[in-house]
Amino acid sequence: MRVALAGLATSHPFTDAHTLARHADLLVWEEDPERLTRFTEAHPAAKVLPSLAALLAAEPDGVVLTVPNPRVPEALAAVLGTGAACFVNKPAVATRAQLRELDRLPIHDRVLSSSVLRFAPAFAGTRVDPADVLAVRATVRHDVGLWANGYNAWQDTPGEGGGTLVTMGIHGVELLVALLGPDVRLAGAASATRHYAGLRSEDTGVMALRWGNGVTGTVEILGVTDEESYTVTVHRRGGSDAIVIEGGDDHVRGLGYEGTIEAFLAMIGGAPSPVPWAQTRAILEILVAARESAH
Repeated sequence: MRVALAGLATSHPFTDAHTLARHADLLVWEEDPERLTRFTEAHPAAKVLPSLAALLAAEPDGVVLTVPNPRVPEALAAVLGTGAACFVNKPAVATRAQLRELDRLPIHDRVLSSSVLRFAPAFAGTRVDPADVLAVRATVRHDVGLWANGYNAWQDTPGEGGGTLVTMGIHGVELLVALLGPDVRLAGAASATRHYAGLRSEDTGVMALRWGNGVTGTVEILGVTDEESYTVTVHRRGGSDAIVIEGGDDHVRGLGYEGTIEAFLAMIGGAPSPVPWAQTRAILEILVAARESAH
C-alpha cells in the first residue's frame, strides 16, 4: 500500500505519518524546504515528489491532504480526479469564498474531513437521545501563543485560515454535530484578544448553536491555556454528564489521531467515510458563519 502526504502545512501530517508508516510506503510533496527536510529526516524511506501532479501521477492508494485553506479546493479537485481515498486535515475551508469553491466539487463517499477528536477513545461511540437533551456545551482548551510570534501566519489570518475561532473552534463544533447531527445553525458568535496581542485573529471565542429540534449548544474556545483538553457537557433534566478528552501518556491515541488514520485506512480498503459529508458541510457552514459574524 502507498499513501501520499500532499502537503505538510500543519503539524497534523507529521503526526499522521508515524501511524501511516506502520502500514504503508509513504510518498510526500511539500513546497517548504524546511518542513520537507524535517519530514524526511523522520521518514528517510519516504519518496519525495516535486509537485502535486507528480505525487498523484504516482498512483497512491490514498491521499492525506494538508495545504493552506485557500488552496484546498483546487488541490482536492485534483485528488478527486484520481478516485483515491482522501483525508483532508481540518478544517477543509475557512471562508465563504473557499466554501463556495468546495461546494462545486464532486465529493465522493471516500472523502473524509474531520477533527481527530471525533475518533478519540474517550468520545468515539458516544450516543445520546436528543429527546433527553436540554443543551450541550463543548469547551476547547488549546493554546495559540505560537501564532502570536508569527508561526504559520496564514492559519491566524481570518481571511485565509480562519484564525482561532475556526481552526480551534472546529474541535468543539465537530463533537457536538457528531452527537446531535447536521440540522444545526449558528445563532451567534463573539471573540476577543485579551492575552496574545500579536495575533491576527483572537485568543478566545464563543459560538451559540441551535438544532432544528430546539436543542441549544455552546462552543467555548480558550486559546490561552497551560493545558490541552476538550470537554463535552450534555445537560439533561436530571443532571449533566461530561466527557473529557485529553492526550494522556499517548496523545496520538488519546486525541484521536490513531483512530482517524485507522478510519482512513479502512477507506483505502473500500469502506465509505465514517463521517457523512452532510455533517462535514454543516460544520464548515457553522465555522464560516461564525467567522463572518464574530466581533
